Amino acid sequence: MSALGKKTLAIAITQIGAEEVPRNSNAGPAVEKYLKSVGLGKGYAWCMAFVYWCTKEASTSLGVVNPLFKTAGVLAMYNNKRSLVVTDPQPGDIFIMDFGKGQGHTGIVEKVETNIIHTIEGNTNDDGSREGYKVCRRQRKINTIKAYLRP
Repeated sequence: MSALGKKTLAIAITQIGAEEVPRNSNAGPAVEKYLKSVGLGKGYAWCMAFVYWCTKEASTSLGVVNPLFKTAGVLAMYNNKRSLVVTDPQPGDIFIMDFGKGQGHTGIVEKVETNIIHTIEGNTNDDGSREGYKVCRRQRKINTIKAYLRP
């Protein structure tokens, strides 16, 4: 795991439990902090903004350039940062899911098992929605992931 991936993961862990206020509003102090990091106000889907914010905070603390594209769009990140794509997921990597029609979801890999990745994700919930209301730990089947980015 890279130093940046390790720090990004550590920062993501500190955000577990952060929720939208009110629920299902894409708003609230934590959510608006994530969205502001990509230049947006409240009301937008924020899973990629959460990942960008964590990586930005980690980059700043390590004194390195944030290698991510400034966007809240999951597939925009994938399309603009293909140079970061890897095939062997590790903790600290960013996973990309593609549901078609421009819809995606993302988060940070915490642990890798044979066919499952353990993740920390924003804009999800305990049921695994891609339009949830909090930051939480999830599990995803590896065969549902489009790509991994290693910042």
